[in-house]
Amino acid sequence: MDYPHAEPSQDDAVPAGNSLISLVIPVYNEEESLSPLLKEIRAVFAELDRPWEVILVDDGSSDGSWRVICELSRSQPEVRGLRFRRNFGKAAALQAGFSASRGDLILTLDADLQDDPREIPRFITALGEGYDLVSGWKKIRHDPWHKVLPSRVFNWLVSKVTGVYLHDHNCGFKAYRVEVIRTIRLYGELHRFVPVLAAAEGFRVGELIVRHRPRTFGHSKFGMSRFIKGFLDLVAVRFVSHYGRRPMHYFGTLGFIGIVLGLFLFGLILLFRLLSEASCLDLGISALSELALLFAGGSAIVLGTQSLMLGMLSELVASRLAPGEPPYRLWETVPDSRQ
Repeated sequence: MDYPHAEPSQDDAVPAGNSLISLVIPVYNEEESLSPLLKEIRAVFAELDRPWEVILVDDGSSDGSWRVICELSRSQPEVRGLRFRRNFGKAAALQAGFSASRGDLILTLDADLQDDPREIPRFITALGEGYDLVSGWKKIRHDPWHKVLPSRVFNWLVSKVTGVYLHDHNCGFKAYRVEVIRTIRLYGELHRFVPVLAAAEGFRVGELIVRHRPRTFGHSKFGMSRFIKGFLDLVAVRFVSHYGRRPMHYFGTLGFIGIVLGLFLFGLILLFRLLSEASCLDLGISALSELALLFAGGSAIVLGTQSLMLGMLSELVASRLAPGEPPYRLWETVPDSRQ
């Protein structure tokens, strides 16, 4: 196992063996795989001897997935189902499942049978070693090369940009302490960046090599467009995780650079004119070049000023968006206020 982001704390033991474990599984046109998946999950928890629940979130399926979910829920009391009126995306499905979960530990996995439920005990053990979030790493993937290669490039880019070094940020097989899912909020397509969002809040993130199985039923629901969307989301996550509570630092820096650059260009024009008049020499600066420098300097000052104004407006929004939420996350108190 590789835990690349943070050292665990042995003081944070995994919840007791009788605590509930919740499995959140987004579903989109997976009617054939749901019954086999639940059979495997039941077999795993029969060996673990721990209480569990499965929350199946139907993300607007057009096949018979909801019918199967209803049948499973009627025959198995551990199974609950949620259904969207249309396809809202994986992030929305996960967020709905998180809100409905009742466990102290929450695991997510895909419904297509490529994630092996037999890995669940290993995730629980990893959380018991002091991590708040453990992300799966499909080191050996059974997917076409045109999916694997762009995915590896994307994961490398995410690690470099965010500083959270994982091999497989987008792996759907993850385990969380309940504090993580109660803190982060998913929207858009930010499910790809859950470890980054968690690390930005100070949670300890680890990684676990997991078995990846070939797809048995259906086909992949993701196309090449997800990499374009993923890059745009990466820019947003980088900004939110680093400047979400201090946007003026970002926009103010850009504004300061723009204004200083504009003033420098204006000063350069003035210096050329003074030197030309004082020495009666032609310094090779044409009227067209002066006009270009004047336009560039004016544009830099205008854009810099606008950036400063945008930073001020962003600070106003950030200060009023969640007035009751402190800009920090308490970890422990002494003495323990819960006692």
